[in-house]
Amino acid sequence: MALHSKIILGLVLGLILGIVSVFIGIGEFISNWVMPFGTIFVKMLKLVAVPLILVSLISGISNLRDTAKLSRIGGKTFGIYIMTTISAIVLALILANTLQPGEYFPEEKTIELKEKYASDASMKISSAKGVENSGPLQMMIDVVPDNFFYSASNNKNMLQIIFFAVLFGIALVLSSPDKTGPIKKAFDGLNEIIIKIVEIIMEYAPIGVFALLAGLIVDLAGDDPNNIITTLTPLLYYALTVIIGLAFMVFIFYPFIIYSITGITFRKFLKAIFPAQMLAFSTSSSAATLPLTMKRVEKNLNVSDEVTSFVCPLGATINMDGTSIHQAISAVFIAQAFGQDLTLVDQLAIVLTATLSSIGAAAVPGAGLIMLVIVLGAIGIDPQGLALIIAIDRPLDMLRTVVNVTGDATVASIVASSEGEIVKFKEDE
Repeated sequence: MALHSKIILGLVLGLILGIVSVFIGIGEFISNWVMPFGTIFVKMLKLVAVPLILVSLISGISNLRDTAKLSRIGGKTFGIYIMTTISAIVLALILANTLQPGEYFPEEKTIELKEKYASDASMKISSAKGVENSGPLQMMIDVVPDNFFYSASNNKNMLQIIFFAVLFGIALVLSSPDKTGPIKKAFDGLNEIIIKIVEIIMEYAPIGVFALLAGLIVDLAGDDPNNIITTLTPLLYYALTVIIGLAFMVFIFYPFIIYSITGITFRKFLKAIFPAQMLAFSTSSSAATLPLTMKRVEKNLNVSDEVTSFVCPLGATINMDGTSIHQAISAVFIAQAFGQDLTLVDQLAIVLTATLSSIGAAAVPGAGLIMLVIVLGAIGIDPQGLALIIAIDRPLDMLRTVVNVTGDATVASIVASSEGEIVKFKEDE
């Protein structure tokens, strides 16, 4: 059985086990004896995230002996990422203002959820205060590490790792090949080893996905199956609005632009990255999914190693189209639930803050909620409104991570095609 088929099977069985365990009252057993296997899987993926980004970026950049080409690829990558992020936010605002999900939220439920998730919301608010109180160029300051080993010890510091890797790679390119040849070969060899480690870990993916999904259902419902319905029903319209936006990006926006530029058809594109999408769905982490994303982009979309090694690690950190859609719709939803009308200036503020915050968001589960506090603050909405969406955030986090990963693959293909480093598919292949 192919790996993606095993992952799908694990996903379906995990959902079934989670639902059954809630109804027969064995949720504690699932949390104690099944969920840990999912946690182990995510930890293994995070284990290789920093080494993979560091080694693959250095290896990829060192292959670009032409510094002008490196600058060109970097400019294209960053520009396309910004373009897709702004497009995603504008789409989200159109959906939120058209469907108005907050208008269907009952006032008594607003009060109930604010009380129930007050502590969780406060934690996210306190985490965001440090970002809110910083200067306008703080994000640029945060990108530059003052201690590489400290940055490498935390997956939240991916931008700092990327900065060092790019700097190291450029220095390697500018140095004499006679003296740096062994270093180049060493990083190429390390890259092969890490990819092999990833392949070993991915053999465990179906079990990890199975455990993660079973644990997720138990976390949402506890031991009371009624919680699945009573807690989530008022939020379904909001969730549906977010899902429509995310689905538009995956099934229309990305396939359209990638077909227009590279000639890769919708069917070929989705088939190529489907395993990465499934892993993104189960882990809710672009960083954890990065190894598989790079493998599928290089092997199945025929993108060159040097482009894949540069674009995908960068995208896992700064390309958060799914997160941007979630932030924009959530901000409008909370404002509508509180009965506050947003002006055109407020909506433009959402575009700006959601773009900047999505770039700085960590590629780990739940980071979008912290950045949403900043977006809410920019338009004068009580950050405690975060409590309205916490209950349903995890499933939406899983879905928006799928969008983020799909966007990374799309941009890598576009950049490679513009550099003439992608083999166009034929429909009969």
